[in-house]
Amino acid sequence: MSSDFEGYEQDFAVLTAEITSKIARVPRLPPDEKKQMVANVEKQLEEAKELLEQMDLEVREIPPQSRGMYSNRMRSYKQEMGKLETDFKRSRIAYSDEVRNELLGDDGNSSENQRAHLLDNTERLERSSRRLEAGYQIAVETEQIGQEMLENLSHDREKIQRARERLRETDANLGKSSRVLTGMLRRIIQNRILVVILAIILVVTILMAITFSVRRH
Repeated sequence: MSSDFEGYEQDFAVLTAEITSKIARVPRLPPDEKKQMVANVEKQLEEAKELLEQMDLEVREIPPQSRGMYSNRMRSYKQEMGKLETDFKRSRIAYSDEVRNELLGDDGNSSENQRAHLLDNTERLERSSRRLEAGYQIAVETEQIGQEMLENLSHDREKIQRARERLRETDANLGKSSRVLTGMLRRIIQNRILVVILAIILVVTILMAITFSVRRH
């Protein structure tokens, strides 16, 4: 399980390094190359998101006692992904402004105003995205806590069932012991009764012998 996660991790590291390099190159490229580079980065960002989803699924399959370390690494990767998307948005906005200025011949002030407006909207979207990400993280952590609680309850149930089985076995053994003791007591009482009867017969026999002896004299 951890080997699969580490494999996805290496692919994610290589892919994000390529994306970072390409985003930094976008402002310095000619218009035709910029358009191709933007499309390429968009595709790689989607691939990075898919890798994150695969990594997230792998983390959910890891046992709860070992999941904490991987969850922290996932949070770091998601933050890195958010930063890449932010940098790409800013680079793409600059690229869009440049293309629009070339096509429409806008003056510098208009371009700056539009850029400021777009950056403001971008920041709002980023704040909303961070809030959604925080909500998603809380939901994931809540799900993990719920899974841990269910697993703990399952373990407790197994312990209770084992305790019940031991109690049943103890009751059965006590029942057997009670029956054995009852049989032993019954035999002891029977033996004592036999001893008493034999003693009475012996005494009667002795008395009869004495009586016969006395009468002969």
